[in-house]
Amino acid sequence: MVELKTNQSIDAMYEAGQVVGQALTAVRKAADVGVSLLELDEVAREVLRDAGATSPFLGYRPSFAPVPFPAVICASVNDAIVHGIPTGYRLRDGDLVSIDCGAELGGWAGDSAISFTVGRARPADVRLIETAERALAAGIEAAVVGNRIGDIAHAIGSVCRAAGYGVPDGFGGHGIGRKMHEDPSVPNEGRPGRGMPLRHGLVLAIEPMLIAGGQDGYHAAPDGWTLCTNDGSRAAHAEHTVAITETGPRILTAR
Repeated sequence: MVELKTNQSIDAMYEAGQVVGQALTAVRKAADVGVSLLELDEVAREVLRDAGATSPFLGYRPSFAPVPFPAVICASVNDAIVHGIPTGYRLRDGDLVSIDCGAELGGWAGDSAISFTVGRARPADVRLIETAERALAAGIEAAVVGNRIGDIAHAIGSVCRAAGYGVPDGFGGHGIGRKMHEDPSVPNEGRPGRGMPLRHGLVLAIEPMLIAGGQDGYHAAPDGWTLCTNDGSRAAHAEHTVAITETGPRILTAR
């Protein structure tokens, strides 16, 4: 069931979204060569604690997962696309890192993700990350009253494919509100003019995921959570929680 949020609820979701933005900003600042993924997770935990927020990631266990998720961030490095479990792995010069984070505050959820490089960036990685951000921006631009879900999907997919990147099949964005994952699903590729109409009060987590090698294939790592590219190429992930309003899209997780 799709729940349309009131203006007051959207304002409350903005507060949750700001906590997510603060956590991602803090993690990005702390990320450096030699820093472990577990240390980055602790940085995000501290931001959530200070804000009086909780994590919708911690303990989350969908049907495919062998164990509940043990952290408050997903930390996906290099060929990991999404859902990476933070470990003791210490970042190395040139690593491409994608961090996904959520927060629950006052009964409402926010969800956002960023990708960045550590140390000396490869030009190919910079282009990949910039394209992920452009795809996200295109999806947000299409998130207007009168459009449909397919218009968002088409906008995202067009940017990704034009740049020669792969798009993991079956993964994309989602509705968000009282829970982190709500209806509807938001594919990262699709036909314009199709799908559910976009109405004032619909709140979506829009999140393009790109595979540098141009193929769409992926597989689950032995931990059962992390999704990795089949061809070993690098991946990037960008995400914002966005409210569709009569005056245009409102980014609730703006940093």
